[in-house]
Amino acid sequence: MATSDEKWMRLALKLAAKGFTPPNPMVGCVLVKNDLLIGQGFCPMAGQPHAEVYALRDAGLLAVGSTAYVTLEPHNYHGKTPPCTDALIRAGVARVVVATLDTNPRINGLGMEQLREAGIETLVGVLEREARRLNEAFFHFHERGAPFVTLKAAMTLDGKIATRTGHSQWVTSQKARDFAHGLRARSGAVMVGVNTLLADNPALTARLSPDSPRQPLRIIVDSRLRTPPESQAVSLSNSHTPLLIATSLNANSENETRLNRSGVEVLRLPETSEGRVSLPALMKELTTRGVISILVDGGGELHAALLKEGIANKILFFIAPKIAGGASSPTAVGGEGVSLMSEAYDVERLTAKRLGPDILLEGYLPNEDMR
Repeated sequence: MATSDEKWMRLALKLAAKGFTPPNPMVGCVLVKNDLLIGQGFCPMAGQPHAEVYALRDAGLLAVGSTAYVTLEPHNYHGKTPPCTDALIRAGVARVVVATLDTNPRINGLGMEQLREAGIETLVGVLEREARRLNEAFFHFHERGAPFVTLKAAMTLDGKIATRTGHSQWVTSQKARDFAHGLRARSGAVMVGVNTLLADNPALTARLSPDSPRQPLRIIVDSRLRTPPESQAVSLSNSHTPLLIATSLNANSENETRLNRSGVEVLRLPETSEGRVSLPALMKELTTRGVISILVDGGGELHAALLKEGIANKILFFIAPKIAGGASSPTAVGGEGVSLMSEAYDVERLTAKRLGPDILLEGYLPNEDMR
């Protein structure tokens, strides 16, 4: 039977999941007094007040003597917002229950220490696993120093992401596509290979109703700089929907000038022996920019390259109840493929979820350690 602490922490986690917060974590907070909810809140976006602040505003003077349930350790330093620890102390909160410590070295344990020194009772570890999974990209980034990379694909029952002619609109249902756009809005970046761009001419934006609260950084991996300046992704490039094209040192300079005029950033990186952009070099650059998560939306060649480099951490495969056929029809993972089945990439902790007529398969590559 769930404890009272678990009951309220589950509500805090549900609130946290409403946020669109990269590069910050999603955080929720509820305030409880005499086992009654008196205040609740979550952080909607990076740079806005934190969950504790919204919950304290909601509770008002009732916060005195209450218990605060927070999905992540309250921060104790002045950043873009004042310390949440100070706000909890000033409000007279008597007890703070936290799902997990913040592994950011600026906070890690120091927030709880400040609360204890102020005479507040503390408890850490309630639904910790659930809290870490909610913010898996945030923890991965701060603990491993690299973006959390998810391979996303929509495919038919026979594994095709498009027909033999390259037609792919639409493989999955509207419900699955809406879910995918929510994933984009909550990702630090969305990334595709140039072949996908040339085949589909995608905008690469997050499209939610009525409007997406934020747009991810859009990245095109284009070794020879073949991205057409008139493409949708380029035409939408501005400060609200930034576009980065990762290319090689020897790529077309003339096209770079045209793309720059459209507001596109062209990033030149070392290339592999096959003449492709070095993906480890790209990940290193994105790490320095604070991109904590990347949703890789195809195609099969880029997915294969990320798997081969050991960079991918997670897969999200949407399976539609359709059969496309075709020996030459593109698949979710291209490349040369493995020679032996024993060399195939294992996927662990695989789960399935129904989205309308479609099934979402979610799993992790063995290099991703979930505590």
